[in-house]
Amino acid sequence: MAKRKEKELALKLREQGKTYSEIKECISVSKGTLSLWLRDKPLSDERMREVRDFSEKRIENYRNTMRQKREKVLLRAYCIAKQDIGKLSRRDIFIAGLFLYWGEGSKQDCAEIGLSNTDPAVLKFFLKWLNVLSVPKNRLRIRLQLYSDMCIEKEKQYWSRELKISKSQFRKPYIKKSKLSDITHRQGGFGHGTCVILYGSREINDYVLQSMEYLRKTVE
Repeated sequence: MAKRKEKELALKLREQGKTYSEIKECISVSKGTLSLWLRDKPLSDERMREVRDFSEKRIENYRNTMRQKREKVLLRAYCIAKQDIGKLSRRDIFIAGLFLYWGEGSKQDCAEIGLSNTDPAVLKFFLKWLNVLSVPKNRLRIRLQLYSDMCIEKEKQYWSRELKISKSQFRKPYIKKSKLSDITHRQGGFGHGTCVILYGSREINDYVLQSMEYLRKTVE
């Protein structure tokens, strides 16, 4: 008797255009049972479009809500970090730059120092560090590593503008045989190739290497 009443209610709700999920909220039966009861009661094409559009809209709203929540969390973390870090002193920049160079710097040539990266912000910080070391900016050499389908002049202009370095200081770029358009894992990347900043000086190189040696001993 109870099942008959539930079936009658399910049919009535179906006639009102309710989906299985909506009917299940009113009747405690399985989806398989509903499928059996309502096999001759499909939703109209118009109602199916409404359900689909509502679902897409609901998903988009959910994504927007989650993104906003995530942005609030990140903003809070940023504000705390900003307060904790504060304004960087020359000493702060010097030490941070040493660790950057320790991890990412070129150490093969004993007569020069250099750093390569795809992120302009990393290289801008490297330039600040070089300034602390009293390295003249007009004596830096810039070399780009680009893909074969990239415009050399366009990328020169980009890096020259970002780093505020004259294009006359750019050397002949290294062109890879592969294409940027073929690199599928570059999502979220910067898309302007790799920029290498070089400065020739044995004295600076010796000083930087010995500074890193001192840092290495402090953790032993």
